[in-house]
Amino acid sequence: MTGGVDEPRDLAVVGTDTGVGKTVVTAGLVGRRREEGLDARAIKPCQTGYPPDDDAAFVTEACDDESAATCLRRLEPALAPAVAAERTGEDLSYERIIFGCRDAVADAEVGIVEGIGGLRVPLADGREVVDLVSDLDLPALVVARSGLGTLNHTALTVEALRRRDVPVAGVVLNEYASETTAERTNPDALQEMTGLPVETIPPLPLDDPSDAVAGVREHLPDSLVPAE
Repeated sequence: MTGGVDEPRDLAVVGTDTGVGKTVVTAGLVGRRREEGLDARAIKPCQTGYPPDDDAAFVTEACDDESAATCLRRLEPALAPAVAAERTGEDLSYERIIFGCRDAVADAEVGIVEGIGGLRVPLADGREVVDLVSDLDLPALVVARSGLGTLNHTALTVEALRRRDVPVAGVVLNEYASETTAERTNPDALQEMTGLPVETIPPLPLDDPSDAVAGVREHLPDSLVPAE
C-alpha cells in the first residue's frame, strides 16, 4: 500500500473461531474503501472447504468486481489448511503463502488479509495463522461472536496477538441482536477486559452479498480501522 497521512492502512481481519463473520467484515471494509475510490483488495491466504466455501468469491460479489479479492490456495476438505493438505497429499508452503500475501498487499492501495478460523489454526510447515499475521506486520481487527462464551475466546485472542506484538485495532461483535443479558453486557465487559474499542454489527440479511458493505458502512466507524 502507498498511502498518505490518515489514509486507511493495510489490515488483518482475524476471528476467535470459524464462522464468526470474518468474511462479512472483510467484504464490508473492502467495499467501503472501494466506494471511497481506493483500490482495496481482500486477500485469502488459503480457502478450505472449497467448494462450496469461497470467501474471496463472496467479497468479489459484494463489491461487484472480480479484482476486489484474491485467494492464494483452495483445498477441498473443510479442515485446517495444514490438515487438509496432508489428507489430500497436496503441497502447501508457508513461504509461498507469506510471499503471496505480501505481494498481494503491496499491489493494492489497501490490502485486507482475512484469517482462516482462529489464530491457532495450523496453516503450513508448522506455522499457524497467528504466525502469518505477525510475520506480515499488520494490525489486526478481531471478529467474534456476540453471545455467551465470547468473553473468554475474545480476550484470549487479543492476548495472543499482543504476545506477538501485533497491534490490535479493536473488536467487532458480529450478529449482535441484544436479546440476552450476555449479549447486552459483553461489549462493555470486553472493553474493560481488553482496553480496546468494541463495536457491534446486527444480523444482516446477506441475501445479496452487498448487504455486508452496507452493514459495515452503517455500523463500524472509521476510527476502528487503522490509518497511516
